[in-house]
Amino acid sequence: MALGAPGLARAQPSPSMPGMDHRHHATAAPAAGEEAGHGSHAHDVGPAGETYDLRFLDAMVQHHTGALRMSEFVFGIGEPGVGALATTIWREQAREIRAMGLWRKAWYPEAPIYPVALRPGGNPDAMADLERMGSAQIEAMQMVTTKPTRANRVVWFLESMIEHHGGALQMAHDALEKSSTPTIRRLAREIIVTQRLEIIQLRRMLQHDGLNKPAYYRFDPLFSL
Repeated sequence: MALGAPGLARAQPSPSMPGMDHRHHATAAPAAGEEAGHGSHAHDVGPAGETYDLRFLDAMVQHHTGALRMSEFVFGIGEPGVGALATTIWREQAREIRAMGLWRKAWYPEAPIYPVALRPGGNPDAMADLERMGSAQIEAMQMVTTKPTRANRVVWFLESMIEHHGGALQMAHDALEKSSTPTIRRLAREIIVTQRLEIIQLRRMLQHDGLNKPAYYRFDPLFSL
């Protein structure tokens, strides 16, 4: 995925910036994620504003980090190409994490070094209303709450990654709605294109194992740009 230079198409942030409404609450949502031991989480990073891009970057870096952790459990597994897909996902998302870190540093040099969230009821246009992202928020965004066993790790990974990619699709559509920055919008579109194709591939691998649950299709409405 070709990502642009760190400062591309982003206005210099002003001294007074919005906060991050980082509502990552566990829901009663289903299937793929819960069966895989991850649960399902809202991925709303808050209202549009001067620091929407900062909020999105911090949230997406944590989300991508979860994908790296999940992928590492199945490196080297040959059936049916699971290890190769995991390696592809790991490399792709590690590259995006690096790019997002460079953009954050260039666009928000005054931001704290730690990931931030908006205080409850905070002003989305005030940097002062940002707070450190809590451990529960980070865990919810990464969506890795259990470890697989050797026996179940293939299905665990395939089902969990469908759910995880679904969260990324939600975030990408949110960015297309709320961000006016070309670099962020391009990243969001690339995430949608790449991860919808990977969800289809993940489903095919599950079908290879005789699994084809309705929950695997619940993110299809987010496939379109």
